[in-house]
Amino acid sequence: MTTSGSIPIGSSIAAGALEEARIVRKVAWRIMPLIMICYLFAFFDRINVSFAKFALQTDLGLSDTAYGFGAGLFVVGYVLFEVPSNLMLYKVGARRWIARIMVSWGIATALMVFVQTEWQFYVLRFLIGAMEAGFAPGVLYYLTLWFPTSYRGRITSMLFLASAFAGLFGAPVAGLVLSHMDGLLMLRGWHWLFIVGGIPCVFLGFVVFNVLKDRIEDAGWLTRDEQALLSERIASQNRSIGGHGESLLGALKTPGFLMLALVYFLIQMSSYGLNFWAPHLIRASGITDSAIIGYLTAIPYLCGAITMVIVGRLSDVSGERRKYVIGLMLLASVGFFSAGLFDKHTGLLIVALGLMGAGVVASIPAFWALPPKLVTGAGAAGGIALINTLGQMGGIVSPVVVGRIKDVFGSTTPALYLIGCLSLICAAILIYGMPAALRDKEASATPRGS
Repeated sequence: MTTSGSIPIGSSIAAGALEEARIVRKVAWRIMPLIMICYLFAFFDRINVSFAKFALQTDLGLSDTAYGFGAGLFVVGYVLFEVPSNLMLYKVGARRWIARIMVSWGIATALMVFVQTEWQFYVLRFLIGAMEAGFAPGVLYYLTLWFPTSYRGRITSMLFLASAFAGLFGAPVAGLVLSHMDGLLMLRGWHWLFIVGGIPCVFLGFVVFNVLKDRIEDAGWLTRDEQALLSERIASQNRSIGGHGESLLGALKTPGFLMLALVYFLIQMSSYGLNFWAPHLIRASGITDSAIIGYLTAIPYLCGAITMVIVGRLSDVSGERRKYVIGLMLLASVGFFSAGLFDKHTGLLIVALGLMGAGVVASIPAFWALPPKLVTGAGAAGGIALINTLGQMGGIVSPVVVGRIKDVFGSTTPALYLIGCLSLICAAILIYGMPAALRDKEASATPRGS
C-alpha cells in the first residue's frame, strides 16, 4: 500500500520512528546527565544518614527507635510539602523550582554539622525533608514533558540509575570519609559526610537554573522541525489518555490512582528497609571496618542498577510495566526473607542483599512508568506528587518500625520477615487489585522505539 505520492506507508512510518528515536537520543544526552547528577545527590543523603547512624548514636546518645524516628522525620517534612511543591513547580516552571530545591536542601544538609542534641537532629532532618520536597516527582513530571511514552521506561531507568550509583559509589565514599576524615579540621567523620552531600547541591542548583529549559519550544539546540515532531508526539499521547487526569481532583477520581499510591507505599517500605539498615545488617554479621562495610553495601545497588537497565528496556519493548513490577517485588521478598535467615552469615547475607537490591531498586523506575498511563497535565504534576507523598509515608513507617522491633527483640530479623510479607502483598495487589482500565492499557500497549 502506498500514499498518493507513491511513498510506501510502512517506509514512512519506519522513517518517522527512526527520526523520533534520533531526537529522543539528542534530548537525553542534553538533559539527562545533569538530572542524574542532581538525583544522585538526593539519594546520597539517604545513604549518608544510614552510615552516620553509629556515630550519631554514639555522639548524641540516640537509641535505635530515636534514630528511626529522626530518619522518619525527613519523610514527614517531605510528605507535608510534596504536593504544594509540585503544584508550584507546575506554576512557575521546572527549571526555577528544581533549582530552588537544590540550593535550599543543600544548605539544610550541610547544617547537620551543627547538630549536638537529639532534638536538633529531629528538627534538621524534618527541615531537610521539607526543602527537598517535590524534587523526585518534579523531575518525573519534567521528563513527561520531554519524552514520549514509549521511551519512558528506559529514561526513567536512566534517572534511577543515579540512585543505584549513589549506593554503588556513595557507600564506599561514605565508608572512606568516616575512616579517614574523622578529626580533620576538628570535625567528626559524620560531619564531613553531610558537608560532602550538601555543598555540591547548592552549586548544582545554579547549574540547573542556567541549563535546563521548561519547554521543548525553548530548546535552541533542537531545530524547529525537531521541536514540532517531538511536541506533537507527546501531545498526541497525552490526548489519548483522556479521562479525569487533567487536574489533581480529576486524578483522585481516576480508577486505580489511589491503588497505585498504596503500591508505592509498600515499595517504599521495602526501599527504606534496605537504605537505612543495610550497613547495620552487614555490621551485625561480623564486619566492623567502615570502609569494608561501604564496599559491601554497594553490592545491592550494583545489582539494582543492572536489573533496572534490563527491565527498563524489556518493559519498553513489551509496553507492559505492571508485570515487571510484580516480578521485582517477588524477588525483593525473597531477599528480605533470606536476609532474615542468614543475618549472621556474611556471605549469604550479601547474596540476600543483592536479591533485595535487584528487586527493590529496579521496581521504583518500573513503577513510575504506570501513573502517566492514567493522568496528564496538572493531574500528572499534582498526581505524581500525591502518589509519591502517600508512598513516602512508607519512609516514615519503615525506619520507626524496624528500629522499634530491634529495640524490643534485640534483632532486626522479625522486621525483615515483616517487610518480606509486605513485598508479597504489594505483588498481590498488582496482580489482583488493579482496575480493568489500567490492565487494558497495558495489554493494548503499542511500544515503539525498541
